[in-house]
Amino acid sequence: MSEHITVSGIIGTVPRRTFAKNGAPITSFRLAARQRHFDRAKNDWVDDDTSWYSVAMFRQLATNAAQSLSKGEHVIVSGRLIIRSWTNAERSGTDVEIVADSVGHDLTWYTTTSVRSGAPDPAGAGQTGPEPVESAESAESVESATADEAERAHTDRSGDGFVPIDTDADRDEYARLDS
Repeated sequence: MSEHITVSGIIGTVPRRTFAKNGAPITSFRLAARQRHFDRAKNDWVDDDTSWYSVAMFRQLATNAAQSLSKGEHVIVSGRLIIRSWTNAERSGTDVEIVADSVGHDLTWYTTTSVRSGAPDPAGAGQTGPEPVESAESAESVESATADEAERAHTDRSGDGFVPIDTDADRDEYARLDS
């Protein structure tokens, strides 16, 4: 299932920056969104349940988001909604992800000053990953560092219960640790 969605919420995890094997940057975080409504019987505002979304950004948006966003900030995310069911031997569940087309601070909560980051690179061609290597000794250290990065890419470093899978794809997918 894939639909377009816009969600206003609070960044619930530290934005995590990784790179796909082709060098394209990826930034992800968990987004908590809660609706409020006025209960006339109580004559007060009531908070509804919190909905959690995994948000994934790619290429220039990922680069800008990694430099601009922090845990606890109010943001508006717009993109494709992807819902996946999963099961394992013990449990089953549903992952709800937004592959973001745009992300920005919610101006209900902030004022901002924009800084132009340069023209977007839609093909990701300008994102080459590690710097070129001059010597064979340096090439070995870069290869081992790249292998270490690949291993860390499949580790839940943010504590949100999700790890990236399918790092070959332009669009990273995430899996729950307990799935």
